[in-house]
Amino acid sequence: MRVVIQRAGASHVSVAGNIVGEIEGGLVVLVGITHSDTPEVVAKMARKIGGLRIFNDDAGKMNRSALDVDAEALVISQFTLYADARRGRRPGYTDAAPPEIAEPLVDEFVRALKAQGIKKVATGVFGADMLVSIRNDGPVTIILEM
Repeated sequence: MRVVIQRAGASHVSVAGNIVGEIEGGLVVLVGITHSDTPEVVAKMARKIGGLRIFNDDAGKMNRSALDVDAEALVISQFTLYADARRGRRPGYTDAAPPEIAEPLVDEFVRALKAQGIKKVATGVFGADMLVSIRNDGPVTIILEM
């Protein structure tokens, strides 16, 4: 599992011109699933993200977690996180899990974030052509892999 996390202000995702998920502020989490991922990996990643101290405390230091600040999350499935562009100019995506494996794990990831205490978890539409508007705060961008 590979994720790109961006600390964000108000962000949203739309499909065919309609907003399908939005947050007022918190985290935008782009999620890539690979063949070997399991529900256990997904749960571990959710715990990591919930406790990741990337929000500022009163002294301006990144010392607070999403749970500490009641952050919201916008989760977007993104198979292109497993792009392999080491050779040639067109990336290959064979490391990305097929939809029948990836979609249930992304759904489980959303449930796991909620179980960690993230009160609002919005999503895009799996497999859709989405337009994601991210107002990166900081900017803070973190890449995690399990």
